[in-house]
Amino acid sequence: MAKEKIVLAYSGGLDTSVILKWLKETYDAEVIAFTADIGQKEELDGLEAKALATGASKVYIDDLREEFARDFIFPMFQAGALYEGQYLLGTSIARPLIAKRMVEIARAEGATAIAHGATGKGNDQVRFELTAAALAPELKVIAPWRIEAFRERFPGRAEMIAYAEQNGIPVKATAEKPYSTDRNLLHISFESGMLEDPWFDASAESNRDMYVLSVSPEEAPEEPEYVELEFEAGNCVAINGERMTPLQVMEKLNELGGKHGIGRVDMIENRFVGMKSRGVYETPGGTILFVAHRKIESLTMDREVMHLRDSLIPKYASLVYNGFWFAPERLAIQALVTESQKNVTGTVRLKLYKGNVIAAGLKSPVSLYNPDIATMEADPTQAYDQGDATGFIRLNALRLKVAAAQAKQR
Repeated sequence: MAKEKIVLAYSGGLDTSVILKWLKETYDAEVIAFTADIGQKEELDGLEAKALATGASKVYIDDLREEFARDFIFPMFQAGALYEGQYLLGTSIARPLIAKRMVEIARAEGATAIAHGATGKGNDQVRFELTAAALAPELKVIAPWRIEAFRERFPGRAEMIAYAEQNGIPVKATAEKPYSTDRNLLHISFESGMLEDPWFDASAESNRDMYVLSVSPEEAPEEPEYVELEFEAGNCVAINGERMTPLQVMEKLNELGGKHGIGRVDMIENRFVGMKSRGVYETPGGTILFVAHRKIESLTMDREVMHLRDSLIPKYASLVYNGFWFAPERLAIQALVTESQKNVTGTVRLKLYKGNVIAAGLKSPVSLYNPDIATMEADPTQAYDQGDATGFIRLNALRLKVAAAQAKQR
């Protein structure tokens, strides 16, 4: 009788390496390790050999970077998504793509379950499992950190290291960094360890070695750098006149943003599971893209369409953060977003300087800005009669006057 197959989201770190071995011995199963290449770079080195040495029957390392940029990052940025006014959702948006590919592999391999190493306190467990529920409800999900027997066996890192050594699991037994990280094409996040103290200053000079994608603003060049982003239907398609794919756009903007200390965020956020947590993020390219997109929208997007879309930003951002990427309500909002972006075409010039992204010029063949109408000088088009504003104000003031008169009578 063939063994059960389990597809494991595998990073090669201590947790997922131990989980791989634990799944094999606990379920007597064939474990297929899956790693999504979404821009981790050197973190992927030697991963296949490590997974096979740990006991994986098969290893998938799939390059999903272009799909990630094209089908996940870009649509989210068209929506102007920003969680709690600060977070550009770098980790959140990667999870549905990873889970989607896990489901595809599970079906191709005839697996009955998928597994992940997300903890029972975090958001990722929800994101992985809601995606699986939406795309493959027949698959079983194994979350070891929510299984009491697993937690009893591995109450801390020391027990996991000992287990790895006993089982010949090739995990580096070096001292753990005092924080955890998650990196992809859009950002890198830092949490836990010393960052759990909200009074800890992550921007201090003594902590500069923590950062990966950007220099500190203090260390950024003394001279500003100008960059031009071209947009078509809400998507950036060229930088400084050079046509690029979404992946190339993100890589170039990350390079520019990192050089100028752009995109660092330190925030306390509200997790979906109910607690507050602190996250420090580097999103250099995403920050430039976010600002540029908003600027070209200001020139080309109808006012009421913009305000309608903007009213949906908190909802859309929460859906991404909470793991509802494949939910019908996110898809419905995305359809409205796509419609809203049809006219968002043009060029944005930005000045990058010591952590700042500064507007330095806008132009568009479909601009809705008319200087003849907006001018404080005489309007040569006669399109706007300033006298009309008298009646406009009188009508809008009517209810306020009625309310004021009523208040006097009390």
